[in-house]
Amino acid sequence: MIEVQGLTKFYGERPAIQDVTFSVPRGQVLGFLGPNGAGKSTTMRILTGYIGATSGSASVDGFDVFRQSLEVRRRVGYLPETTPLYNEMRVEGFLDLMSKLRGVAPSKRRRRVDDAIESCGLGERRAEVIGRLSRGLRQRVGLAQAIVHEPDALILDEPTAGLDPGQTRETRELIKQLGRRHTVVLSSHILSEVEATCERVLIINQGQIVADGAPGKLAQRLGSGKRHEVELVVRGEAAAVEETVRGVSGVDEVAVTAEGEDAVRVVATTAAADLRETLSRAVILGGFGLLEVQERTLSLEDVFLQLTSAEGS
Repeated sequence: MIEVQGLTKFYGERPAIQDVTFSVPRGQVLGFLGPNGAGKSTTMRILTGYIGATSGSASVDGFDVFRQSLEVRRRVGYLPETTPLYNEMRVEGFLDLMSKLRGVAPSKRRRRVDDAIESCGLGERRAEVIGRLSRGLRQRVGLAQAIVHEPDALILDEPTAGLDPGQTRETRELIKQLGRRHTVVLSSHILSEVEATCERVLIINQGQIVADGAPGKLAQRLGSGKRHEVELVVRGEAAAVEETVRGVSGVDEVAVTAEGEDAVRVVATTAAADLRETLSRAVILGGFGLLEVQERTLSLEDVFLQLTSAEGS
């Protein structure tokens, strides 16, 4: 559905993105991650035809983004970080205007507006003035304008920015539903949201792609060859627990923190593949109460921080 090859964009002498290459198959939900200024929004604006590129190529559904821009725009729904709304208009009237601007045939506009309103849960708000809606509902109107022309691909730039936790959850569920019918490229700073919503993740740093894969597989790949961590919650005196854990063969480092009044949280670092059983046995034989044990694995947040915070990356 989306093909990008060697995409580069300079602002003056400063490169925003350099040699960005990736593809998104039809029906995939892709998370696009990176720190502020990494090039996410620039890439999205190029794909939607809002700005040009210095070099490289990009296409949507086989149509060239630069030479066939109108065909691309017919196939793409775009929600920028700042939702583009006419606050003085009513929801239904605004979506009808957007359908006209997107070239929807007059005979199909009513159905497309109704479908967008229903898909985005705006049935009871269709006659309300947009400016009087909550931020979460305005975001839903923004999503509705992105799908009103029935595009093949959705490009969503920070769709939950500024929303409260409840609104974020509702918007995330809505994006999941939209992902069943559209190819979706989603940019977000909320890593748990990307993990819960996206099948695949691209991480961009300083204008270049530094990782590409399923969230879990990225963690496995980055963690391979590294030391393992086992986390235990133990009832007992901190110094005695630490001494017991340090005495286990294969344990290299131990960190102990208080966990309530009579328990401690212990993180044992080891090169061994899995010391959970050995550590559990040592704690129990030492006369302590074992409340919890688990092997700590890299999360998407760990992967993101390692790839975007490393010196010289």
